[in-house]
Amino acid sequence: MSDPMGTWDVGPFGNDDAADFAYDLDEAPMQARVDMIGRALDRVIDAADDSGLPDAPRAVAAAALIAAQYPGGESASTRGPSTPMPQFPAYFRELAINALDRVITAPAWLTEDWDAKPEGPAWRRTIADLRNVLDPPQEEALFDI
Repeated sequence: MSDPMGTWDVGPFGNDDAADFAYDLDEAPMQARVDMIGRALDRVIDAADDSGLPDAPRAVAAAALIAAQYPGGESASTRGPSTPMPQFPAYFRELAINALDRVITAPAWLTEDWDAKPEGPAWRRTIADLRNVLDPPQEEALFDI
């Protein structure tokens, strides 16, 4: 599928769709922002095939805004909305993880598009970094406690 968005950066808000989403969030009342983030994530999670993923750039941006509320994710939302975001419900963390996993699971036009670009590995690192903030790798225990 062709790239319907203009991109200028591998960050979560480095494309037209995500930048438009940031503007829409800035213009929305606080509770509407929570609903908008939840819907963006749900639409991607519920996508059965690639045709259901037009919201993938918005879901990545939404995941970045959620990650920004966790340790290590503070810089994830740079170039995003200019107004403060509400505190998101705790279950949004799992939604964001699931949405990021869906964005990189074939079929996924967004991942295919980035993989065709020289910046593809850097974009994948962005996704992995977001996911690691939301679901930090666990250290292995040397023995059972």
